[in-house]
Amino acid sequence: MCAEAAKKVESGAEILILSDRTAPIDEKTSYIPPLLAVGAVHHHLIRSHLRLKASIVIDTAQCWSTHHFACLIGYGASAVCPYLALETIAQWWIEPRTQKLMENGKLEAISLEKALINYRKSVEAGLLKILSKMGISLLSSYHGAQIFEAIGLSADLVKLAFNGTTSRVGGLSIAEVAQEAIAFHSKAFPNLTAKKLENYGFVNYRPGGEYHMNSPEMAKALHKAVAAHSQGEGYDHYETYRQILQQRPVTALRDLLEFNSDRASIAIEAVESIESILQRFCTGGMSLGALGREAHETLAIAMNRIGGKSNSGEGGEDPIRYTSLSDVDEEGHSVTMPHLNGLKNGDTANSAIKQIASGRFGVTPEYLMSGKQLEIKMAQGAKPGEGGQLPGKKVSPYIAMLRRSKPGVTLISPPPHHDIYSIEDLAQLIYDLHQINPRAKVSVKLVAEIGIGTIAAGVAKANADIIQISGHDGGTGASPLSSIKHAGSPWELGVTEVHRMLMENQLRHRVILRADGGLKTGWDILMAALMGAEEFGFGSISMIAEGCIMARVCHTNNCPVGVATQQERLRARFPGIPAHVVNFFTLVAEETRQLLAKLGYHSLNEVIGRADLLKVRSDARLTKTESLNLDCLLNLPDGRSDRSWLQHEEVHSNGAVLDDDILADSEIKQAIEQQGTVSKTYRIVNTDRSVGARIAGVIAQKYGNDGFEGEIKLNFQGAAGQSFGAFNLPGVNLHLEGEANDYVGKGIYGGEIVILPPQNANYQPEDNAIIGNTCLYGATGGVLYANGRAGERFAVRNSTAKAVIEGAGDHLCEYMTGGVIVVLGSVGRNVGAGMTGGLAYILDPSLPEKLNPEIVKIQRVGTAAGAEQLKSLIEAHVERTNSPKGKLILANWDSYLGQFWQVVPPSEADSPEAQISAEKTLTSV
Repeated sequence: MCAEAAKKVESGAEILILSDRTAPIDEKTSYIPPLLAVGAVHHHLIRSHLRLKASIVIDTAQCWSTHHFACLIGYGASAVCPYLALETIAQWWIEPRTQKLMENGKLEAISLEKALINYRKSVEAGLLKILSKMGISLLSSYHGAQIFEAIGLSADLVKLAFNGTTSRVGGLSIAEVAQEAIAFHSKAFPNLTAKKLENYGFVNYRPGGEYHMNSPEMAKALHKAVAAHSQGEGYDHYETYRQILQQRPVTALRDLLEFNSDRASIAIEAVESIESILQRFCTGGMSLGALGREAHETLAIAMNRIGGKSNSGEGGEDPIRYTSLSDVDEEGHSVTMPHLNGLKNGDTANSAIKQIASGRFGVTPEYLMSGKQLEIKMAQGAKPGEGGQLPGKKVSPYIAMLRRSKPGVTLISPPPHHDIYSIEDLAQLIYDLHQINPRAKVSVKLVAEIGIGTIAAGVAKANADIIQISGHDGGTGASPLSSIKHAGSPWELGVTEVHRMLMENQLRHRVILRADGGLKTGWDILMAALMGAEEFGFGSISMIAEGCIMARVCHTNNCPVGVATQQERLRARFPGIPAHVVNFFTLVAEETRQLLAKLGYHSLNEVIGRADLLKVRSDARLTKTESLNLDCLLNLPDGRSDRSWLQHEEVHSNGAVLDDDILADSEIKQAIEQQGTVSKTYRIVNTDRSVGARIAGVIAQKYGNDGFEGEIKLNFQGAAGQSFGAFNLPGVNLHLEGEANDYVGKGIYGGEIVILPPQNANYQPEDNAIIGNTCLYGATGGVLYANGRAGERFAVRNSTAKAVIEGAGDHLCEYMTGGVIVVLGSVGRNVGAGMTGGLAYILDPSLPEKLNPEIVKIQRVGTAAGAEQLKSLIEAHVERTNSPKGKLILANWDSYLGQFWQVVPPSEADSPEAQISAEKTLTSV
């Protein structure tokens, strides 16, 4: 085929059509898998220096999902004709049952052509989603880019069709691919006996389908184990649960390995305690919103009981959870949390790990100060490259209140590239978090994929305290269908790559490594430890322990057992109590102790990174291949003699900072202690970063978000470094004469930030940038007045803050859910992308050409309420900054008012007064 393709191109052919229907498949003729055909021809033409002379079109029956299209295009196809998928749609359309549903109005009555167009649009939308996850704008850039990692393909197969693709564990040979094709072929010939197509259960569990570790059988066994453990009989049931998982077919890479100890076994009494092991356990970052309130709080209470750490997920937390319960009745209910069962005096639902996701949902100073760890979500295990998404039907009034948004409106957390373009940007966020809460460890969540070792080295150098490696098995069932498969890699590959890279670069001592993704037993814990993990994250399995039955309807808000829903009638069915979750982790820790005793080791610390205690299982058999090479998991740096890399610093420090000098001032101290008033002036330079954040942390620790009644005015002169005024609180006003870098007002909750040029400035403020990119990112309150232009991505994910600036770059108000932004000059492109709430007033005649019209619309300021709101903000801006542009507008108000555009979400377009009222309500919240 490759030789013929080259010959045709040399003869002048400009389009090659590779088809599996032109030569009919019969008893003696099978097919070449289309991806193999495309890749082989593509690379043969490259080697023959002919590839640029022709396009490749693939005409195939074996393509229907977005991943299929992505692979074919990614390995060289210029166009794809999925003829069997199209024919299937046609057959569905003319089926009598379907016609009847259309006639009864239960399905939209559409033409066959429309049905086929809908399929094409869906595939195109899926491809765009994949491109966006990779940060690629054009399909032509994705074409032939090969941005994949192969898991389970041999070197000869990769060289033939996927040359240049990483394949770390080897696998299927060309001959084995042929055998698989023949196995499928034999199902159809000589006679097709099946009456309907098989459902292999690739997504949902199906009896007789693909094996799922989260099977109904496993869930039932675990429910029995955690319920019975309190009566002293749980381990028998846990043994049943463990056996189900131990006897499974090879499902994960670790299933191909077994322990190979170099010592004799010891008594279990000589092994470290259950309590010590439990401190290494964490729950996954599942948000309050994705989970129901009861399920989320039950996990937090359970982890606090065992000394482990629960993870808030992105979405914030109710401040009521930060205090201990002291009024629990005999039935296990409290006054503050009557909706929960099985409580005890002293329980607290405060999540030890506070997640700081890209969208900054609900991130306030008090929230940050209430955590023992602060986690930056750079990636999601279940759907790497995407931001989180909470469907609108799950955004109840309670969830909307916590996230500073509106009930019923879908919430999208922007992917990390909205504020983190480089390792330096990530380092700045780590710095911000160390600044506001110097006692909390900062963790960074990375997804297991090729190259993660290099990223982890940068994260370690950026002063993170913990790195979490999330495997592709993560997720709570709420992932988009096209993101469940083919996204991310096994944590085994990620943990070993990171551990190896950090050891080889003498960085391993700087960070704790945490493995996450599909961990379920003590055997999993020991496997992860031997590969380099020191802590262990549990996601879906912890939900199962509290009652989840893996119905996989999380995204529909219809969880039948009340775990992952916001419907009160369904949440009333929630069966879990903290004791069940405690029992599960206790049983896992006990199994871990037994395995350590069997290996002859006294503690997990002694075996972390000891891959020499692993070997390939001799009895493991794979149906598809015998050629896997697991050296990348087994050949880790020798850490037996020198174990000093396990001695980590308590928390990395930012060192001496300007905020420390400010807080050391006796007058500032007194003002904070006595809620008094003080004004101070300081010089500032651009190495002074996150100025104000530590002050906000101190006040939030003492008074919460809203309790401080004094006033601290800090005047600065000079050029501020990044994150000036980050996480600022009510009662703290920052006044800067000079200029500021990126991230001004990041996460601001209250107070004022005023920035104006120096008095001797000889330039027009309205024409010059005075603050950098990504300012007001994730703001939850406060006001910013800047007498000059802002950079790109101003007010991304702003939910309550107000601001007046004199111009802005691209992507203004992206993902905004609330607040009011006034721009007294020109703006860049893509205004209002993903903006679901709030208002913007923009004085730019060309705004209609720059608007992203997908969600928002623009109109002139046509109401008295809107005009009053706009004018009052400009008046405040002039009062604080002496803005010449602002003065000019006020002096000619009648003529300028009609030039302002008002950007509003469509639901509020006909009623701007309602929108303004909503903004006032959010501000008061």
